[in-house]
Amino acid sequence: MMNVVASRYAEALFQVGEETNTTASLNEELVAVVNILKSNEDFFNVLKSPLVGKGEKKDLLKKVFQNQLSENLSNFLKIMIDKDRVSVIEAVQNSFKALLNEKENVLEGTAITAVPMSQEEIKELELKLSKKYNKNVTLENNVDESILGGVLVRLGNEEIDGTVKTRLAGMKNILSQVIS
Repeated sequence: MMNVVASRYAEALFQVGEETNTTASLNEELVAVVNILKSNEDFFNVLKSPLVGKGEKKDLLKKVFQNQLSENLSNFLKIMIDKDRVSVIEAVQNSFKALLNEKENVLEGTAITAVPMSQEEIKELELKLSKKYNKNVTLENNVDESILGGVLVRLGNEEIDGTVKTRLAGMKNILSQVIS
């Protein structure tokens, strides 16, 4: 239910961004706001609280951001306060980013490796995946020593598993079938 609500709010903000040619800057502002709210739990809780008046919340928002936000995002946040939807702001930001990625033909993903990848290796993998998916692929490298070696790529709902751990598990399966 909340994802549907967040998607609708994201679509509305995205439409405003399209009309004013500000989708990229709105995304940056929204990411910054979400990061501030996540790093300051007390502030976020006040904005979500039904015990604090909506006018007080708007005043607090204005004081904290002191005209650092565009008029469009400022008005959007006021609407979220009026409709008691501040609690879904992170989901709104994620949905907004997905809409922006779709518009810009970008596919974001994660490359999980046992050791950190160099920038050159990341760029090379992004280039290969971009050709395969016909999208601009951007990867974040996460390290997980438990995979032993190779790479596990997660793009959206898809996983490309080229890890040593998975290969060893496959060999173990085959050997156990042969032995038994």
